[in-house]
Amino acid sequence: MRRTLLTLMCLGALSLGVVWAQPAPQTARQALLEMFFSKTPGTLEKHLPEATRAALAKASAGRGTSPLNYYALLAAQFQSPGKDFQTYEAGPTLVSLEDLQAHTRFEITIERDDLVGEADEIELGFRGYKDRQPQGSGVTPHLLLSMKQEQGIWRINQATFSLQISLTDPELLKIISTPTPTPAATTLSLGTGTGVTSTATMSAANEASAISAIRTIETAEITYAASYPNQGFTCSLADLGGMGSGLIRDEHHAMLVDPRLASGRRNGYIFRLSGCNGAPASKFAVTAVPAGPGDGVRAFCSNETAVIRVSPDGNGATCLTSGGPLQY
Repeated sequence: MRRTLLTLMCLGALSLGVVWAQPAPQTARQALLEMFFSKTPGTLEKHLPEATRAALAKASAGRGTSPLNYYALLAAQFQSPGKDFQTYEAGPTLVSLEDLQAHTRFEITIERDDLVGEADEIELGFRGYKDRQPQGSGVTPHLLLSMKQEQGIWRINQATFSLQISLTDPELLKIISTPTPTPAATTLSLGTGTGVTSTATMSAANEASAISAIRTIETAEITYAASYPNQGFTCSLADLGGMGSGLIRDEHHAMLVDPRLASGRRNGYIFRLSGCNGAPASKFAVTAVPAGPGDGVRAFCSNETAVIRVSPDGNGATCLTSGGPLQY
């Protein structure tokens, strides 16, 4: 009797241990981290809706590679040597990336995480620091991700990108108020016959356009490398252009950027690509520098990591070697 009772107790304890050992269901936040930063192949595609996955499979049919492969390559760059990369499943910070040599730090923060019906809405913020000092120019990006469970897996169902602009931010005010002497200063008519020189305003507008163009080139490079895996990234803006030419889309006319940007000069900034070594090329660098006095103040740059950096001296080489992360 005692042996039977002891056996039943052991079996009961074993069954409870099995129950206790069951892993907790993955949260939407954990799914987000796995999607973008896991080293396991296929995790990015895993957390996309089935309809999106089917469309991507159709797009990559016959090419032997998926466009998602290069997004995974970008994520891997976050964990390169010399950088302290951390992810957090709890707390206000989701991801932190610190460049120990450049004394810079980039953070993705959780602004809110709310259950709304069947969806988990996660709003992300982005912050940059140089020598532990916040970097910014009054514009803060936010990314709102709506995640829903599909077949028991959290998947991104909708993404909304927004910009919050502070018109009283000291750095933005400094950019606007800094006079830049130039004979080509722009004059705005106020309708009263009075002209107001607004070189600084035009400079700020050109800088905003340059940042947008850098983002366009980053996206074009990723798409180009996915479309032409034997080439990888390209260091020719002309290769990314070709729109409206009537030519057949190929590796020399990818039709990914507009003709003005493909020419290397747009809205007061000059754009250059470099660093495409190897076959296929797994790296690239892009710089945007003011074309002349009054066209802009700062230089901007980026590379295959898709992290935009900025240099206040307007020099592209300085931006690539020691530029700080752009704080929007």
